[in-house]
Amino acid sequence: MNPLKRLAGDTAIYGLSTIVARLINYLLVAYHTRVLDRAQYGVFTEFYGYATFLLVLLTYGMETGFFRFSSRADQRPDAVFSTSMVALLATSALFFGVIMLNLSGASALMGYPNHHAYVLQMAAILAVDAFTAIPFARLRFLRKAKVFALFKLLNVVFYVLVSVAFFTFLPPYLAQHPHSLLLRFFSPSADVGYIFTANLLSSLLSLALLLPVILGVKLSFSPSLLRRMLVYSLPLLVAGLPGVANDYLDRVLFKHLYADPSFALDQLGVYGANAKLAVLMVLFVQMFRYAAEPFFFSYAEKSDARPIFALVMKYFVICAVFIFLLVSLNIDIFAYFTAKSYREGATVVPVMLFANLLLGVVFNLSMWYKLSEKTKYAVYITLSGMLVTVLVNVIFIPRYGYHAAAWGHFLSYAVMVLISYAMGQRFYPIRYDLKTIGFYIFVGLGIYAVFVFCGRFELGLAQKTALSAALLLAYLAVAFLRDGKKLKELRIGNGGVAPRSV
Repeated sequence: MNPLKRLAGDTAIYGLSTIVARLINYLLVAYHTRVLDRAQYGVFTEFYGYATFLLVLLTYGMETGFFRFSSRADQRPDAVFSTSMVALLATSALFFGVIMLNLSGASALMGYPNHHAYVLQMAAILAVDAFTAIPFARLRFLRKAKVFALFKLLNVVFYVLVSVAFFTFLPPYLAQHPHSLLLRFFSPSADVGYIFTANLLSSLLSLALLLPVILGVKLSFSPSLLRRMLVYSLPLLVAGLPGVANDYLDRVLFKHLYADPSFALDQLGVYGANAKLAVLMVLFVQMFRYAAEPFFFSYAEKSDARPIFALVMKYFVICAVFIFLLVSLNIDIFAYFTAKSYREGATVVPVMLFANLLLGVVFNLSMWYKLSEKTKYAVYITLSGMLVTVLVNVIFIPRYGYHAAAWGHFLSYAVMVLISYAMGQRFYPIRYDLKTIGFYIFVGLGIYAVFVFCGRFELGLAQKTALSAALLLAYLAVAFLRDGKKLKELRIGNGGVAPRSV
């Protein structure tokens, strides 16, 4: 089968399920911004900033290590899976135990000394999600995309239903039953703790669904295999931590960069809600990553691997620019997903969209050090990006607020793109079609500039929507005429990339 078609097919399965799941989850942005005030939503945003950082720490690069070692001819995939799973089970249990035994200290350290339940529930969520990372990775390795997609979809649907049920039924029930045992676990009025509980229950559901995968392999543990995996994976952990810092450090720093913590949480709530309006780009990058990572590893030994990887990058950018335009040109419509009091922050959405486009480019480029097993260089790349993030946030957030945070993402990923490309061309050179990639980025930004200019004439929503549709069609026409037919004309196989014979 044409490898690009196979990649596209897996991406479509992952993508469809991820889009449906995220869109269902996306509706919660509209719901949560209407049942929580901006400061409470700021708490939610901050906690999930911490959570994402800690999840990288708790998985310590083992997911990518699992793919790498499972695809090697000298390793049994079942042994790699079992060893990885045992390691993550041990470290996840240790993490939860440490937090539970030091709950007061952990809560105080995070700045929530009166909310032990928040911290304990988040620790439980992280422990379960870290452990299930490898069973989910096994489904991807076995190319059981449909099963993977179903489990992820069920997780999100369950989370949404439970979250809405909590906010709808708990406050009135607890008001009528002031002595209920539920008051030991829930606030009598709607607060962010309801979200944490719903998330924990959905994580436990995923664990239950994955039990056949977990129990379907004979349990074994190889210390020597684990050592080799850690040598490969730990640099990815070191690289991953500053990488996550690039993504979420602004959420953690916000409260510490303002004299008034309450105002900081209010602004963080606005920023967090509007950053989620870039969800379509995040979705695209995520579903591409799910399909592309095992594809890159499995295809790396083919003679035409590098030309194929260059094609993947080009068509990734073409699609990503379209998503940037789709959301940016229709931001007035997407903004309705947040409550009216949050919409003042919609100006950060185009910046966040383009930043996430660059993050997708970073992922494409990152394959050079993963395939050449030079993962230590990932540390230099992501540390450079983190340095930019820290400088922009610390210097400019006190003055420009969440706008500085959004531009911090853009500048950080741009620096990572430049450094990763330069290093990749030295150690694992791939001839990317920079002319075409630059062309589509230029066209996309040009179309957006035209739309912004036309917006000065105070167009109505219907007029803006019509203009947006016309500009999007123009972009699609350019893409199809310039590169759409070329994709059909390619013959791809072990002998290389060439035009199809007539």
